[in-house]
Amino acid sequence: MIDSRPFLESLFRAAVEAALPEHCIGAHLPQRPKGRTVVIGAGKGAAQLARALARRWDGPLEGTVVTRYGYAEPGERIDVLEAAPPVPDRAGLEASDRLFERISGLGPEDLVIALICGGGSALLPCPPEGITLDDEIALNETLLASGAPISVMNCIRKHVSGIKGGRLALAAWPARVVSLIVSDIPGDIASFVASGPTIAGEGTLEDARACIDDYGLELAPAIRDHLDTEAARAPAPDDPRFANNEVHIIASAQKSLEAAARTARQAGIAAAILSDAIEGEAREIAHMHAALARQVLLHGEPFARPVVLLSGGETSVTLRNRGRGGRNTEFLLSLALDIDGTKEITALAADTDGIDGTEINAGAFADGTTVAAIRAAGEDARHLLGVNDAWRAFDLAGTLFEPGPTGTNVNDFRAILVQ
Repeated sequence: MIDSRPFLESLFRAAVEAALPEHCIGAHLPQRPKGRTVVIGAGKGAAQLARALARRWDGPLEGTVVTRYGYAEPGERIDVLEAAPPVPDRAGLEASDRLFERISGLGPEDLVIALICGGGSALLPCPPEGITLDDEIALNETLLASGAPISVMNCIRKHVSGIKGGRLALAAWPARVVSLIVSDIPGDIASFVASGPTIAGEGTLEDARACIDDYGLELAPAIRDHLDTEAARAPAPDDPRFANNEVHIIASAQKSLEAAARTARQAGIAAAILSDAIEGEAREIAHMHAALARQVLLHGEPFARPVVLLSGGETSVTLRNRGRGGRNTEFLLSLALDIDGTKEITALAADTDGIDGTEINAGAFADGTTVAAIRAAGEDARHLLGVNDAWRAFDLAGTLFEPGPTGTNVNDFRAILVQ
């Protein structure tokens, strides 16, 4: 039998490697313009994208990007700012102002290259008139606790913002905007990544209002009032000012899962990609994965052993308590309960940016001994899952996975080895 944890970690490393900016940005660079080239960007991998672009750009270059605290790298011709996801802060507000300043006064012969990746939405707060930063922070906290999928959250966010939903690109007009996207969104819908600061999406103001009602969201009165006005309406995709812009997805979950699958096969283990776009409540998605793994274990269906089951996408967590952890550890703790006592199943679930939620781990490992290890440490795994305290569970088990910031973000990575 293969040593399961090093094997699973090698698959995670392969998935991340496939999404690193230095490996995927070169094929998507636009032609040099007659005028200026200005770079803007936001996301957990924005500093790495900026560095890769600067090293490959043969010509004058200037710009500013914003990334998460602790993720910055020395800039090469491009300034790198830091702010705080998943909840916005004042540094993000100042970063939004800096991006607008960078693209002010551009003309039709100028080029804007937008480097956009996951985490960018919270890094670019820009409350519209009548709404405060505290209101926007409260909105983000409400959305993160709601269990709503990312598509719903971003539809609402872009209608309560002065920068999202294509508004940043409109501020650059008449300059051409080329957006290079590292997608962390199920289905790779470019306008959903970071709530689309340079890309208009299909979700309308009416859709945003319906989502708020469907999920029973309690919002600040100022936000409610704003959403009742036409000023909240985000730009439409057919706005002629977007006509000359381009959008390129340069890295995605599917490409990373394919790289992980190749690595598994090279090690002599069959690989099955279940989906790159799984959404839903993390603990419920875990039940499906566990059931499939047990079906393979007990019946050799639908795949023969040994096999590694791979999946991506973005699950969500409905907060029932204020425990520690993120969606990947929540998924994994639920799965650990379902595979308790088995000897042939080992799983890794981790966020490809290196951080799961607000902790320093990307995720964790689990197998048939995990629940017993938590019990031996004096806690009950089912109780910890019930109070959203998955980080503590895996800390007690000693199986947290902490690779550190990766420099990219194509969302969740799940690998379940059945031997």
